[in-house]
Formats: sequence, structure tokens, C-alpha cells
Amino acid sequence: MCHYCGCREIPLIKEFIAEHEAVTNAAGDALRALDAGDLPRVRALISSMTDVLLAHWQGEEDGLFAVMSQDPEYADHIAALTREHRELSAFLADLDLTSPEQVALLRTAVAELHQHIAKEEDGLFPASLTALTGDEWDLSIAAWRTAHPGAEMRPAG
Repeated sequence: MCHYCGCREIPLIKEFIAEHEAVTNAAGDALRALDAGDLPRVRALISSMTDVLLAHWQGEEDGLFAVMSQDPEYADHIAALTREHRELSAFLADLDLTSPEQVALLRTAVAELHQHIAKEEDGLFPASLTALTGDEWDLSIAAWRTAHPGAEMRPAG
């Protein structure tokens, strides 16, 4: 993600990026554990990754995505991102680590996850700076909080 537009300093975007980092770290650790033949560790990492993703997606989709998709300029892009959420969720739910085909698909899914995150961090998040009103930011933040009960947002700055 660029460091020029300032969106990284917005508390909501900061949370989304932290979740992206947690998920990509877990995914990388899972692939390394897979290479080492440590299937219990892979399963634990995939489970942890899935938990973070489900809350993350809920926060995005019920907040930022819902608000931004009202603008026809962003609607198709957001629909595609939401589809990618559904596809990865279904894949992870049915993942069979004993299947060589599924393991190969996991490696592809991790690469696609990196591309998905880039679409959000390099496109949608910077666009949100100019696209959202104060009330829309409030709505988006409320959706994140609903998806993350008891969690505190990191302060700006």
C-alpha cells in the first residue's frame, strides 16, 4: 500500500490493515508449516486466519463496502471483492489438507488473497478518503465495532 494519501492514519483503515497483516502472516506461517509437514499447525493457523477474516469481512461489508457501494463508481469493484470473500470463505470451510489438489489450491488461494488485499489497500481504502462523509465514516466504524465486540480501535497517529 502507498504511504502518500494518509488513509493509513484513519483508525478504521488502520484496523483493516492490521487485520490484513495478521491474516497474511498466518497464511505465510501456514504454508511454511505445510512445507514442514506439520498439519496440526496448519489447521490451527487456518482456523485462526478464518476467524480473523470472518470478523474482518463482516466489518468491511456491513460498513465501508455498504456505504461505498451506493456510489455506482465503486459498486462493481465492491461486488467483486465481496464475491472473493465468499469464495475464500467456502474454500477454507471445506479445505482438506490430505488432498494434494486442495493443498495446491491453498497455495493459489494465499496468492489470490494477497492480490485481494492489494485491491483494497491500493484502491478502495485511498478512495474512501474522498468518497465518505462524516456520517458514512461513523456508520462504517459502527459496523466494524459490531463485528469486533469488545475490541478497541487503535488511535489515529
